[in-house]
Amino acid sequence: MEKVLHFRGSVIYYTLIGKGTPVVLLHGFGEDRSIWDSVITEIKEKFCLIIPDLPGSGRSQLLTGDLISINDYADCIRSILEVEDISPVIMIGHSLGGYLALAYAEMYPGSLISLGLFHSGAYPDDDEKKEIRKKAIAFIREKGSTAFLKTSIPGLFMDPDKNKNEIEILFQKGAGLTNEALIQYYEAMIARPDRTFILKSTNLPVLFIIGEHDKAIPFAHSLEQTQLPAHSYVYILRNSAHMGMLEENEKCRKILADFLHDVQS
Repeated sequence: MEKVLHFRGSVIYYTLIGKGTPVVLLHGFGEDRSIWDSVITEIKEKFCLIIPDLPGSGRSQLLTGDLISINDYADCIRSILEVEDISPVIMIGHSLGGYLALAYAEMYPGSLISLGLFHSGAYPDDDEKKEIRKKAIAFIREKGSTAFLKTSIPGLFMDPDKNKNEIEILFQKGAGLTNEALIQYYEAMIARPDRTFILKSTNLPVLFIIGEHDKAIPFAHSLEQTQLPAHSYVYILRNSAHMGMLEENEKCRKILADFLHDVQS
């Protein structure tokens, strides 16, 4: 069922489906909530799934104001859960969605059953990464979001030639994104703090899904972070870069189903 939230003057769309332990699935940069469609087949009848279009993505309107942060997106998710009277939840985020999930864990302690980082992590951007993002912002301002996505999306896959169909799918998901939305996301990611302390201090089960060939979240960094929580579930996708749900779909479906079965309340 598609539902609507009015949040700080913006209209936010989300899907609410199923019954059982609640699971929030947060998509990444350049995506929308439909990125999860192909990986929820085993779980949509057994869990209550809350799947939003993040502000500025899919059908959701961009948040307005200066210096919008990852925390603002987390507050949006909090508002959805308050309206639905749902808590605590399992929260799993892909890439940008993982940064949001970590922010949520910091801002609302005690509100999570478990946490999942799907090609994501708790480290802040280092100086080199910040410069890469700033160059991307300049590119977007000069040539636009469509040109940017066409040049950047193939690098998210281990084998772009093999994954031409998947690349086109991802491009179509990001086709409606505005320059302003992409820039807002990049600026929020540049400004996000180090949240490794969340992983070090939590007693929650934490899921790590890691692409061995991921250039966006370096493999070595991902492995380092798996050592921080007391209870880690670690899965390495040997034939994936940053888009495991498209590159190794069947394996990702099973990983999510098994993890949720193990940690559900």
